[in-house]
Order: sequence, then structure tokens, then C-alpha cells
Amino acid sequence: MREASKQPLLFQPLQLGSLTLKNRIVVAPMCQYKSVDGMPVDWHYAHLGRYAIGGAGVVFYEETAVEARGRKSYECAGLYDDSQLPSFQRIASLIKSLGSVPAMQLGHSGRKASVKSAMHDWAPLGPEDAALGKPPWVGVSPSPLPAAPGKHIPKEMDTDDMRIVIDAFKEATRRTADAGFEILEIHGAHGYLLHQFLSPLSNLRTDSYGGDFQGRMRFVLEVTEAVRDAWPKDLPLFFRVSSVDGKGGVWNMDDTVELAKAVKERGVDVVDCSAGGITGASSMSAVKPGPGNQVAFASRVRAEADVKSLAVGYITEPEQAETVLQEGHADLIGIARELMYHADWPIHAAKALGVPDHLDLFPPSYAHRLVRREEQLSPGQEK
Repeated sequence: MREASKQPLLFQPLQLGSLTLKNRIVVAPMCQYKSVDGMPVDWHYAHLGRYAIGGAGVVFYEETAVEARGRKSYECAGLYDDSQLPSFQRIASLIKSLGSVPAMQLGHSGRKASVKSAMHDWAPLGPEDAALGKPPWVGVSPSPLPAAPGKHIPKEMDTDDMRIVIDAFKEATRRTADAGFEILEIHGAHGYLLHQFLSPLSNLRTDSYGGDFQGRMRFVLEVTEAVRDAWPKDLPLFFRVSSVDGKGGVWNMDDTVELAKAVKERGVDVVDCSAGGITGASSMSAVKPGPGNQVAFASRVRAEADVKSLAVGYITEPEQAETVLQEGHADLIGIARELMYHADWPIHAAKALGVPDHLDLFPPSYAHRLVRREEQLSPGQEK
């Protein structure tokens, strides 16, 4: 690669703790609904291997539950038992061997539990599923409110439940490190358990874990402290937040900035700025789809909370991603569905941004053949 000062920012290294990312492209977590007993199968190795071969700096595994009841569906990922470690070690080893940093996102579905997969619109499990060996189970949440009409009513968490979940986050964090992942993200967004505590629409508690903003943040910050304590000190910790709620929510950017400051104080290195997940009857409108529709969230968090941020949301073009970085809106670019469409987007982005040795982003088994191919093709021919 040419000297860093002349590289597009998208392809300049970034230091996070003891890690040096080779570029700023992050493969965002994408749930596949293919897991067996929480563990990856061959599909996951092929799915994630594509992105590492394609040159991304960081490759996230999908959202992974810290306890079995914290999965949304029976097909969701989980890292809640030491017997699962070998399968996850294989995933981390594969990603790292291909030149990317393996990353894990840990979460808990809370009241979103006990449903079918996304391909079945998260329909609640029922008697017909029980007859097939997949009975419904009771999720947990700060208050006994369903995620949506017709969904299962969760158990209102007591202090024992909270302790169990915090311990589960700690143990899953330990397993994440033991499996060889080098970045860990806490999932505090998209209507999952931590987000349920944050929102006054899903948290109606009157004890010290509810009520005002500080009370609703309390459990989230206790989880963050436990994870940071269990995670290696030199490795970076991310936190994903829904910067604003979905249609009808009440959580806004002022709340997100304060949360970002609080998690930074507790050792979070990067705030991943997504949106949506809790809806209600307020006048707040949904975030509309469109190019870079969530970049402004990452920009404000970065500026006002003085923490590194990750921008997501319909970032599909190389020049668009580069502009986000050049204008100081974010430090990292998260991409998901665009990479599903073409997993070697980073190589094409490097070429589009004028990186002359863009093919070197491929592993040597690909790069040496493709470099030779370009040398053999005369100028003007289709590459």
C-alpha cells in the first residue's frame, strides 16, 4: 500500500487499543437464523469468509445471545455454554487468517424472545411449534409488556433476573475472548433487552431501574461495566445504540449523546449509531430509508460525546463512505446488505478511490493471480 497520508481515509489504518485495523470498513452483524443450539454451521463459515476474503478491516459475527432464553428464535446465535467454544474459535480463526479482525456482538432479546425467524416475520411460537419440538418460552423485560400486539408477554425482571443476565454477559464476554475475537460490541439497540430498559415506553418500573433517565440507564451501565471488566483491557469495546426510536418512540439524540458519554466513561471505545426498535403513540417519526440516513447520528455523537463513532445506514458508494470520514462524521463505516450483494465491495471501493494496489486487499491466493491478470491485459480492455 502507498503511504498512509496519501491514502483515502477509508483505507488508512486505525488504531484501537492494541489493534491496528487495516481499513475503516466494518462488516456489520447480520443475523442468519441458521444456528443450531446457538452454534455456527457451515453456512456461517462461508457467509463470513466471503467478507474477510473481500478485504474488510473488521468482520462481525451476528448478534449473539448471552443466555439461551435471550435468543429471539431457536435458530439464533448464542454463546452461553463452554461447549460452544470450539465452533466459535473456528469462526474467529478463519476471519483472522484471511486478514480481517474478528468481532463479536453480544446481546439479549428480552421481550423479543420466543418467535420464529425473520423469514417468518418473527411470528410468536405456539402449540404447533411445540408439537415439532420447539415450544415457546418466557422472555424477560423490565416491564411485562409485549414487543407488539399478539406477541408473548415477558416476565418482569426482578433483581435476581438482573444479576443472572449481568453474569451471563460477563461469561459470554469471557468466552468471546477465549474464542479469539478481538472486538466486542454490546447490543443496546433495536428493541433488545438493554434498549427496553432505556425507553420509557418499555420500562415502566418505579424502582431504581426505572423512572427518570438515570434510573433507566442504570442496568445498561451495570452491564457495560461488567463486560468491560471481563474483556481484555487492550482490546476495544463497542456499544450499539438506537440513536432515535422508530415511529412513535420517545428516545432522541439528546438522550443518545448522554448515553454515549456514560458508556465512554465506563470504557467503551466506539459508539455504533443505528436507529429504531421501540415504537409507540408519540409524534416521533420513523427514520426514512435513503443514502446515509443515519450518518448524522454518528456525527453528533462523535462531536458532542467526544468518542469514536461508527456510521451505518445505506452507505453503498465508495465516494459516499470517504466523504463521511473526510468530513469528520465518523471514524468507521458499517456496511451490511451492500456486502451481501457483493462481498468484495472493499476492493472495488479501493479501486474507485484511486488506491493503486487495491488488489492486495485480497488474500495472496487471489491477489497474485489478479495482479498478474491486470499486467497481462492491455490498457482499455475490460478487466
